[in-house]
Amino acid sequence: MNRFLTLSLVAAMGVSSGGCATILNGTHQDVDFLSDPNGAVVAISTGQTCTTPCEFSMRRGHDLRVDFDLAGYQPEFVYVQSRLGGSTFGNIIAGGGIGAVVDGANGASNHLYPRPVYIRLVALGSDEEAVLLDEDGEFIATVAEHNAEVGEDVRDGIEGQGLVERTAEGS
Repeated sequence: MNRFLTLSLVAAMGVSSGGCATILNGTHQDVDFLSDPNGAVVAISTGQTCTTPCEFSMRRGHDLRVDFDLAGYQPEFVYVQSRLGGSTFGNIIAGGGIGAVVDGANGASNHLYPRPVYIRLVALGSDEEAVLLDEDGEFIATVAEHNAEVGEDVRDGIEGQGLVERTAEGS
């Protein structure tokens, strides 16, 4: 009898906690958009715009393209990828997968990367490359390397969201 009670309690906890990431994280995530130097106009594939430094609440489950434009600097864009977080595995263990389905459907189990979206722009005519920086201003990767690594997945995600990706010709 004691074994049955324990299993029943575990099952009840799993069902009642379905969608743990939804409860703990929510479906949106605050993302800072930064540039070095400040003052770049940011255009996000969702239609939002701002001038750096700025912040928006973004859907965790949506991939993004973020364009940066500042007079005297080369225009750049950064792909922001929605990545699966660790809460999915906890949902599967604790809830038998119900929570994982809920969180997967609404994107709550994901997080956006890079975060913040922090770019060091390059002056027009320079042969240097724009780079991504972390929250401390430390080098992560060149923008070209990052975009090459995640680009195909992000482009597919943007298309799946019904958004039209801006291109160099359409920017």
